[in-house]
Amino acid sequence: MLLEFLRTPPPKEQARSARNRAAVLEAAARLFAEHGVEAVSMDQVAEAAGVGKGTLYRRFGDKSGLAAALLDARERVLQEAILYGPPPLGPGAAATERLTAFVNAYFDYLLENLTLIRTSETAAVGARYRIGAYRFWHRHTTILLDATPDPDPEPTAHALLAALAAEHVAALLPELGEQRMRAGLIRLVRSATQVPSP
Repeated sequence: MLLEFLRTPPPKEQARSARNRAAVLEAAARLFAEHGVEAVSMDQVAEAAGVGKGTLYRRFGDKSGLAAALLDARERVLQEAILYGPPPLGPGAAATERLTAFVNAYFDYLLENLTLIRTSETAAVGARYRIGAYRFWHRHTTILLDATPDPDPEPTAHALLAALAAEHVAALLPELGEQRMRAGLIRLVRSATQVPSP
């Protein structure tokens, strides 16, 4: 499947629905930034956005759905950079350079949105793997690994992305710190893209 088809599409909706969606997302982003995701209820978001609770629940389901919606626009920025941006994140660089740039860019995105991503990825067992963006990240990583000596890039792509799971990063960040975690991720990329031992 072409990577372009896995991009997170912008929602298509009528003007009133689009206004309500924007109001909800703006209110949620503000409340989450001020109080933390865990401390904010869906009822508080509905009240701050000026929409009914039913509208909010029908539209987003729960807090994890709201978190995923907040992440959509942020994910699209990174996806666009991967598809059309300058190298090494975008096309035109060697696969190992692009993979290193992607891991660095995704780690930055993850750190900036850690609580939201963690909420969306852990809403239910396996939620992370059902998120459309995960399929994009996995396909991109697989394509890059396919251009290296890796004999089976699909499971290697999952293994690399496992190190970027929000729950994993949130648990280890206080102990290891950002710099050590980033360095470990880059070593993992280099290890995955080297010629395997005979």
